[in-house]
Amino acid sequence: MDTRTKGPLLGAGLVLGAAVLWGTVGPAQVLASSPMMPTALGGWRLVVGGLILGMFTVRRSTVRALTTGTVVRPLLVCAVSTGVFQAALLSSVARTGAALATVVALGVAPAAIGLCARWVTGERMTAVWLAGTAAAVAGCALLLAPGSEGVDAWGLLLAVAAGICYGLYTVFAKKLAAVAPAAQLPGLAALSLLAGALPLAPWMVNSDVPVRQGATFPLIVWLGVATTALAYWLFTTGLTKVRAVTAGTLSLAEPLAAALIGVLLLHEHLSPVAWAGGALMLTGMVTMCLPPRFFPRSARVPGIPRGRRITAAETIEPLASNERSSEPAPTA
Repeated sequence: MDTRTKGPLLGAGLVLGAAVLWGTVGPAQVLASSPMMPTALGGWRLVVGGLILGMFTVRRSTVRALTTGTVVRPLLVCAVSTGVFQAALLSSVARTGAALATVVALGVAPAAIGLCARWVTGERMTAVWLAGTAAAVAGCALLLAPGSEGVDAWGLLLAVAAGICYGLYTVFAKKLAAVAPAAQLPGLAALSLLAGALPLAPWMVNSDVPVRQGATFPLIVWLGVATTALAYWLFTTGLTKVRAVTAGTLSLAEPLAAALIGVLLLHEHLSPVAWAGGALMLTGMVTMCLPPRFFPRSARVPGIPRGRRITAAETIEPLASNERSSEPAPTA
């Protein structure tokens, strides 16, 4: 295999593996039917996952990296967004069900990642990305329509908040990868997980439900080991090989997995309007994955020699001036 494509393909596979594991979070929560509050459950998930991931990945060099300002700032953003994401997503699942909550959260995520990447790293938003985002927003509107039976508005808003936090985490984790060696990123992710659990500590301490009660303990073990420690190792390792916006698109495997599990195994019901909204949302996201050959090429783009193969981004985003054509493209 061409070494130029082996790295990105491996990275894509790792991110997809993480997304599938994350897709089991909502269904596992519903299956376990734990009486523990979602905020407390999310906190225990971060503590268990952060400790296990840290045992295998934190090194002295990881701790020394914390003395660097370029590492601390994005790490804090990752920690805060992780904590809010846990509380928002698990609370949304409790209100709307696993399928709908995850589809909305991860349908919003690629758009949030694109906007955050533009703001933080200056990555360009192509016409394909804009079209896909528009379709996702329209899909969310259908999910919020009055014809969507049994949809909890607060639950959907919490899912949207979770998607925004997912976007913040992805972009700032990618920024961490740029300022720290790739070997340190999983260790830094473990520290961000533990720090993200701190705002949830009051709910964990004051919870009336013991950790060992009923199915709560095995649920925390699954959430901590599989969907946090392993999934975040896969995601952060893969993130060093792909762009942030690419990781956002690949995250669509998570709502797909959650929706299939929720509908097929948990017998959750989505109205026809909600199905249409979900389909439109996913169609918009899949559009971002299409290779350049699916999009028409322009006859001539200023600044690009004749005979050279033109990428989709160059075709659909002609440069407005000679000055812009001299700007370097963002790196992976």
